[in-house]
Amino acid sequence: MSRMIPPQNGAGISSALSTHTRFIVTLRSKLRPSEYHSLIVFRLSALSDSESEANLAHDDHASQIFAMESTCPHLGADLSHADIEDTDVGLVAVCPWHRYDFDLRTGYSETGLKACTYRVEIRADEAKGEEAVWIESPSGAGGWEVVELRPVSEDFADPPHASPLNNGQSSEGVVGVSPSIIAEHMPEPKTLMEYAVLILNTADAELKVERTRRAASAFRTGKLKSIGRSEALSRPPPDVPPREESMQIVQPGKVTKRGKAGSLKSRIAILHALANIEQWAIDLAWDIIARFGNERVNGEPLPPQFFSDWVKVGEDESKHFTLLRRRLEEMGTFYGSHTVHAGLWESAQTTSTSLSARLCIIHLVHEARGLDVNPTTIARFKLAGDLESVRVLEIIHHDEVTHVTAGHRWFTYLCSKLDVDPIVTFRKEVRDHFSGALKGPFNEEDRRKAGMTPDFYKDLQGELGSVHPRG
Repeated sequence: MSRMIPPQNGAGISSALSTHTRFIVTLRSKLRPSEYHSLIVFRLSALSDSESEANLAHDDHASQIFAMESTCPHLGADLSHADIEDTDVGLVAVCPWHRYDFDLRTGYSETGLKACTYRVEIRADEAKGEEAVWIESPSGAGGWEVVELRPVSEDFADPPHASPLNNGQSSEGVVGVSPSIIAEHMPEPKTLMEYAVLILNTADAELKVERTRRAASAFRTGKLKSIGRSEALSRPPPDVPPREESMQIVQPGKVTKRGKAGSLKSRIAILHALANIEQWAIDLAWDIIARFGNERVNGEPLPPQFFSDWVKVGEDESKHFTLLRRRLEEMGTFYGSHTVHAGLWESAQTTSTSLSARLCIIHLVHEARGLDVNPTTIARFKLAGDLESVRVLEIIHHDEVTHVTAGHRWFTYLCSKLDVDPIVTFRKEVRDHFSGALKGPFNEEDRRKAGMTPDFYKDLQGELGSVHPRG
């Protein structure tokens, strides 16, 4: 039997199989940490409440779980929203871009292409008294570790999941559309890069979130088939994304004091500051697409998975902003009630001409710093008894680990293509494009999950002028 990928952290996805039918599994090579691989897992059998985890071991259920590479071998389209059709030759996944179909068991297509498929087994864990899903591992790489396991979206919830955080709406449709957005009519951009520029030039925060949701959905489902690398942008990405006139933007040192979450006033100030960071983070995800989408590495264009990953990051940041904005309203205030700053965007400007520097400073310094400080913030809100805010902050922290992972994935991809050492290169980028020391204490556990071992960041000092770290 081929080597199988064990369940993540000793726990299988069997419990999640009763709530979702599609999962993205991201793997990282144990031998070569710069090598990543993404799979899509489909569950086609509908489990009722009476069909518990223990029943997953039955052959009829195991035969309805399939794993294959997450991108189409034709042009790299994301297969997470592929249609599943029952044909004369068996079950096939149909790519949303060009309708190429791939047999879920063999990966073969009538077009002559072949997608990689992986055998799935349901194994009993007698010690834990539960079942777990094991997946055949891709060849090579000296073994793989699971670094991300997530449901594709609430579109594939089974049954549809109503979260108390989003009032029954899907995670992709978490934003209510205001009358002003409904009334606004304009042609939809034809390429992903044009959509990115449109979102970057959108000042209204709610409209920015709504456009992000629409762009992500269109890109995944094939309504937006072109990345746009072969076409000139109608306008360049802005030097600084605009904000609504009502926002009170000040220098970073002059923002509202936040405190330590001991009072309602302090907790509101902290959540407001985080909402501001998330709004800039939406822009950063789209800026990396718009600004660097035409980048070539050793003559090769960036792979489609690069764009899929940053669309997902942008969508996550939009979700985070919405959850924070809604929580502020539940606490009797609103986003825009406090001063905000644009310190995070200073690093975007500093790294505007280098994809390597952008990945290092924004995603492996600023976002990684968020992994360090988030647990302390969550603990303080717990101590104050603000459990609704804790739930929001825990969702954000979980997602941010995957965002640092995305930064690590594409930074080490660049290093591999350029045949340079990732740690040496990272430390040089920080010295050249960041100001001050990378300060601890470090959340080494979550940093390591994201691929950031201590030799990347320990005892490191940036030598640039003043740039304000995220958080």
